[in-house]
Amino acid sequence: MTKEKNIKMVYQYDGSKFYGFQRQKNKKTVQGEIEKVILKNFSQKINMISSGRTDKGVHALGQVSNFFIDEKIPLEAIKRQINKNLYGEIKILSVEEIEREFNSRFDAKSRTYLYIMKKEEEITPFESNYITGIKNDINIEQFQKIMEIFKGKYDFSSFMKKDKAIRNTMREIYNIKCEYEEREKKIYVEICGSSFLKTMIRIMIGSAMAIYFGKEREDYIKMRLENPDADKPKILAPSEGLYLYRVDY
Repeated sequence: MTKEKNIKMVYQYDGSKFYGFQRQKNKKTVQGEIEKVILKNFSQKINMISSGRTDKGVHALGQVSNFFIDEKIPLEAIKRQINKNLYGEIKILSVEEIEREFNSRFDAKSRTYLYIMKKEEEITPFESNYITGIKNDINIEQFQKIMEIFKGKYDFSSFMKKDKAIRNTMREIYNIKCEYEEREKKIYVEICGSSFLKTMIRIMIGSAMAIYFGKEREDYIKMRLENPDADKPKILAPSEGLYLYRVDY
């Protein structure tokens, strides 16, 4: 019987090139493409376990996955082949052997996402897949105040795409930081939490924007946190400005 080692991999990807993260039949996905490269180059059929599954169009600066593979295969060869075959789409930052018990999904202590916005009129063609365009200016202090409402432990059913497979909808938001970068004219919203439900961050951002621009009442977020309901209509922000920034263990 072939001896296997557990591999931890940290990597980046351009979400605009994929139909989401999770392997899907007849669709180009992040997981699917990496697993194809491993199969083609090392004749190994792997099953990646990952810290999270990003939606179509969502990017990653620090995604973490692990998988088991023949212990004889060199780590550098894995990194080299993925970077070579998926150049311009996926970049492996590090590959290391880790204890067999490590699970990139269940062992994660927190995940941090980044959402980037900029006025539409300032966005270049080279930025349009990577930044969300907004029509009007945002006062960063006021927007921070709205986003702060999400901090704490709540049932986030009202801020997720309905998914019958998800039974526990309690999540905790540890920290939210909103900043305006004057030179680049970009707004950065950094959200750190235990884990996130499907489309949760995009709905959080969309809801905060709706309050800020007067499309919803000031207590809109508060009321939905206090009265969770997955069937209620959602306000979804675009995917292109969202990045999985970091996973901490």
